[in-house]
Amino acid sequence: MAEEVISAIEVYLTVENAAEAIAFYEKAFGAKVAYKELTADGARVQHASLSAFGGNFMLSDYFPDYLTDVAPRSSPDEKGSMAVQINLNSPLEVDGAIARAAAAGAVVTAPATDTFWVMRYGRVRDPFGYVWAFSAPLPLGL
Repeated sequence: MAEEVISAIEVYLTVENAAEAIAFYEKAFGAKVAYKELTADGARVQHASLSAFGGNFMLSDYFPDYLTDVAPRSSPDEKGSMAVQINLNSPLEVDGAIARAAAAGAVVTAPATDTFWVMRYGRVRDPFGYVWAFSAPLPLGL
Protein backbone atom coordinates (compact mmCIF):
# COMPACT_ATOMS: atom_id res chain seq x y z
CA MET A 1 0.00 0.00 0.00
CA ALA A 2 1.32 3.44 -0.95
CA GLU A 3 2.40 5.78 1.81
CA GLU A 4 0.54 9.10 2.03
CA VAL A 5 2.54 11.86 0.35
CA ILE A 6 2.91 15.21 2.09
CA SER A 7 1.91 18.15 -0.09
CA ALA A 8 4.75 19.28 -2.35
CA ILE A 9 4.15 22.94 -1.50
CA GLU A 10 3.18 24.22 1.92
CA VAL A 11 3.05 27.84 3.04
CA TYR A 12 5.08 28.93 6.09
CA LEU A 13 4.26 32.35 7.51
CA THR A 14 6.56 34.30 9.82
CA VAL A 15 4.73 36.88 11.90
CA GLU A 16 5.07 39.19 14.85
CA ASN A 17 2.90 37.70 17.63
CA ALA A 18 2.13 34.21 16.33
CA ALA A 19 -0.30 33.52 19.17
CA GLU A 20 -2.42 36.45 17.97
CA ALA A 21 -2.10 35.22 14.38
CA ILE A 22 -3.28 31.73 15.34
CA ALA A 23 -6.32 33.21 17.09
CA PHE A 24 -7.08 35.29 13.99
CA TYR A 25 -6.80 32.30 11.61
CA GLU A 26 -9.02 30.22 13.88
CA LYS A 27 -11.68 32.93 13.83
CA ALA A 28 -11.30 34.09 10.22
CA PHE A 29 -10.73 30.76 8.46
CA GLY A 30 -11.96 28.18 10.98
CA ALA A 31 -8.37 26.93 11.21
CA LYS A 32 -7.55 24.10 13.60
CA VAL A 33 -4.18 23.84 15.33
CA ALA A 34 -2.64 20.48 14.48
CA TYR A 35 0.60 21.18 16.33
CA LYS A 36 2.02 24.03 18.37
CA GLU A 37 5.37 24.31 20.13
CA LEU A 38 6.22 27.26 22.34
CA THR A 39 9.66 28.55 23.28
CA ALA A 40 11.05 27.31 26.61
CA ASP A 41 9.77 30.46 28.35
CA GLY A 42 6.32 30.06 26.75
CA ALA A 43 6.45 33.60 25.37
CA ARG A 44 6.57 32.86 21.62
CA VAL A 45 5.44 30.25 19.14
CA GLN A 46 8.45 28.34 17.89
CA HIS A 47 6.42 26.37 15.34
CA ALA A 48 2.76 25.73 14.61
CA SER A 49 0.89 23.77 11.98
CA LEU A 50 -2.72 24.66 11.20
CA SER A 51 -5.32 23.10 8.93
CA ALA A 52 -7.96 25.03 7.01
CA PHE A 53 -9.86 24.64 3.74
CA GLY A 54 -8.67 21.04 3.35
CA GLY A 55 -4.97 21.95 3.51
CA ASN A 56 -2.25 22.92 5.93
CA PHE A 57 -0.03 25.90 6.59
CA MET A 58 2.63 26.59 9.16
CA LEU A 59 3.75 29.65 11.07
CA SER A 60 5.99 30.92 13.82
CA ASP A 61 7.03 34.06 15.56
CA TYR A 62 9.94 35.95 14.04
CA PHE A 63 13.31 34.98 15.50
CA PRO A 64 15.77 37.53 14.05
CA ASP A 65 18.78 35.75 15.56
CA TYR A 66 18.04 32.63 13.49
CA LEU A 67 15.80 33.54 10.54
CA THR A 68 17.18 36.66 8.91
CA ASP A 69 15.72 36.00 5.45
CA VAL A 70 12.10 35.31 6.47
CA ALA A 71 11.27 38.48 8.37
CA PRO A 72 7.59 39.37 8.66
CA ARG A 73 6.29 42.18 6.54
CA SER A 74 6.88 45.54 8.19
CA SER A 75 3.70 47.01 6.73
CA PRO A 76 0.73 45.76 4.72
CA ASP A 77 1.87 47.88 1.75
CA GLU A 78 5.44 46.55 1.66
CA LYS A 79 6.59 45.33 -1.75
CA GLY A 80 7.33 41.67 -2.39
CA SER A 81 4.00 40.32 -1.28
CA MET A 82 2.76 36.84 -1.87
CA ALA A 83 -0.77 35.56 -1.94
CA VAL A 84 -2.00 32.30 -0.51
CA GLN A 85 -4.50 30.87 -3.00
CA ILE A 86 -7.44 28.93 -1.54
CA ASN A 87 -9.46 26.97 -4.11
CA LEU A 88 -13.00 26.28 -2.96
CA ASN A 89 -15.87 24.30 -4.46
CA SER A 90 -18.61 26.89 -4.83
CA PRO A 91 -19.01 30.64 -5.36
CA LEU A 92 -20.98 30.86 -2.09
CA GLU A 93 -17.96 29.47 -0.22
CA VAL A 94 -15.83 32.30 -1.66
CA ASP A 95 -18.31 34.91 -0.46
CA GLY A 96 -18.55 33.25 2.96
CA ALA A 97 -14.78 32.95 3.40
CA ILE A 98 -14.24 36.62 2.55
CA ALA A 99 -17.09 37.77 4.80
CA ARG A 100 -15.82 35.68 7.71
CA ALA A 101 -12.24 36.97 7.29
CA ALA A 102 -13.46 40.58 7.09
CA ALA A 103 -15.56 40.12 10.22
CA ALA A 104 -12.43 38.82 12.00
CA GLY A 105 -10.40 41.90 11.02
CA ALA A 106 -9.04 41.27 7.52
CA VAL A 107 -9.23 44.03 4.90
CA VAL A 108 -11.02 43.14 1.67
CA THR A 109 -8.63 44.15 -1.12
CA ALA A 110 -10.63 42.62 -3.98
CA PRO A 111 -14.34 42.02 -3.31
CA ALA A 112 -15.64 38.67 -4.56
CA THR A 113 -16.70 38.95 -8.16
CA ASP A 114 -17.47 36.73 -11.13
CA THR A 115 -14.45 36.90 -13.44
CA PHE A 116 -13.89 36.53 -17.16
CA TRP A 117 -11.88 33.37 -16.42
CA VAL A 118 -15.12 31.76 -15.14
CA MET A 119 -14.29 31.84 -11.44
CA ARG A 120 -15.73 33.60 -8.42
CA TYR A 121 -12.65 35.35 -7.00
CA GLY A 122 -11.73 37.77 -4.22
CA ARG A 123 -8.89 38.65 -1.84
CA VAL A 124 -8.30 39.81 1.73
CA ARG A 125 -5.20 41.07 3.55
CA ASP A 126 -4.90 39.74 7.08
CA PRO A 127 -3.73 41.88 10.01
CA PHE A 128 -0.23 40.43 9.58
CA GLY A 129 0.15 41.68 6.00
CA TYR A 130 -0.48 38.42 4.13
CA VAL A 131 -2.89 38.23 1.20
CA TRP A 132 -5.36 35.37 0.97
CA ALA A 133 -7.10 34.83 -2.39
CA PHE A 134 -10.25 32.73 -2.67
CA SER A 135 -11.69 31.27 -5.85
CA ALA A 136 -14.27 28.75 -7.01
CA PRO A 137 -15.51 27.74 -10.46
CA LEU A 138 -18.68 29.36 -11.72
CA PRO A 139 -21.43 27.12 -13.07
CA LEU A 140 -21.10 26.71 -16.84
CA GLY A 141 -23.62 28.44 -19.05
CA LEU A 142 -23.80 31.73 -17.17
